[in-house]
Amino acid sequence: MHSLHQEHLQLTTRRQFLNSAGHFSLGAIALHALNAEANPQSASRNPQLPHHPAKAKRVIYLSMSGGPPNLDLFDYKPALQKHSDQPCPDSFLAGRTFAFTSGVPKLMGTPRTFQQYGHGGLWMSDACPNFHSIADEMCLIHSMKTDQFNHAPAELLLYTGHNRQGRPSMGSWATYGLGTDNQDLPGFVALISSGTQPSGGQACWGSGFIPSVYQGVQCRSKGDPVLFVTNPTGMDRTLRRRTLDALRDLNELQSAELGHPETITRIAQYELAFRMQTSVPGVMDISQEDPKTLEAYGAKPGESSFANNCLLARRLVESGTRFVHLFDWGWDFHGTSEGTGITKGLTDKMAQTDKPVAALIKDLKQRGLLEDTLVIWGGEFGRTPFREGRTAASKVLGRDHFPDCFSLFMAGGGVKGGFSYGATDEMGFKVTENQVHVHDLQATIMHLLGFDHERLTYRFQGRDYRLTDIHGHVIKPLLV
Repeated sequence: MHSLHQEHLQLTTRRQFLNSAGHFSLGAIALHALNAEANPQSASRNPQLPHHPAKAKRVIYLSMSGGPPNLDLFDYKPALQKHSDQPCPDSFLAGRTFAFTSGVPKLMGTPRTFQQYGHGGLWMSDACPNFHSIADEMCLIHSMKTDQFNHAPAELLLYTGHNRQGRPSMGSWATYGLGTDNQDLPGFVALISSGTQPSGGQACWGSGFIPSVYQGVQCRSKGDPVLFVTNPTGMDRTLRRRTLDALRDLNELQSAELGHPETITRIAQYELAFRMQTSVPGVMDISQEDPKTLEAYGAKPGESSFANNCLLARRLVESGTRFVHLFDWGWDFHGTSEGTGITKGLTDKMAQTDKPVAALIKDLKQRGLLEDTLVIWGGEFGRTPFREGRTAASKVLGRDHFPDCFSLFMAGGGVKGGFSYGATDEMGFKVTENQVHVHDLQATIMHLLGFDHERLTYRFQGRDYRLTDIHGHVIKPLLV
């Protein structure tokens, strides 16, 4: 195993070699560059230079963990309705793998009612009534595609660019590139609702192999905003400051001896936590909002909910946080119970979420923030156009995982409003127009933040890595 001691020996040997070449040698210059690159404090103060003018200064990503049923929300298919309850044609099944369906399932038209909304005539169902009021702000993509059909790898691919753990998340790339607007708050915050973390786990907001100062800080809307940020019993702020000073001195000694970049990161994180003790409680206290705003979101101070998290997201970006990632569990509509069916289950789930999302977008617009705040809503994949095999004999309607096509929408931050992009075939089985792979979405988000996704890189284990790996194209028709 590659131990820290072995790494220290390697670093020491390298330093001795480079130093022996002289202060003004190429080796000394290279060592200086390496030390500067490894210093996350310096990086957070001096972010990467944007490659072009940014349309978006910040991002709020609303992740519906589980895969919302696009055919029952946004992708209207009258032909599927016509052939509902008929055996699925073999041509649609050949070569495809599904999570919980085998044999020949039956096609299933939606039980929801669809209408067009807004100046752009966006199709939406009765399941999301509050989205109808923001139709003119929505940039609705019907032609999303992913490579994964199970939750964890699909979430990791979408949020980190790779289907396995270990890569930096999208929010980490954004804060690595942009830095933070408020040194007293985390540049990247993750908020969880519905009581369960996403299937991809904390890697969805982790920093992978880039310095951990760029990882997301998980905050809570109930109780202490950040776990362990308050002082222990018997320790006041002055004693805390003295303790941190002593830890800093010890960490600086270790850094000088071992040269490990995470030691510097540790110092930066301790200092941020100290500043957060005074800055975070105020930002996270939604009781300061007026009653009309609380009502618009459906937020209730002191509770833990998606509505509270949406309001917190607005307060955080307004205060300088660059990237806020909300994860809401409960979108896995298999129909194995009434709560996961696309009739009552979907109605109930949307009742908890579409009101605060609509309120968030309206609130950002009213405050003049929507223009340069990119809001994204969606899951990690879609749902099948047929009934899931496990629930074929049930009265509850449900759909299986489906990676080949799904829908999501964006708003603000430089994308077109009241705009529908891409198309699927008449039965909802495959993309027929303007496919958007998840890597294309990532490239487009980075472009809106001012970065060429091919040039925003971090060198690790001998090569340059990026969010989109070796893939991705900016979808320019979505841009204003």
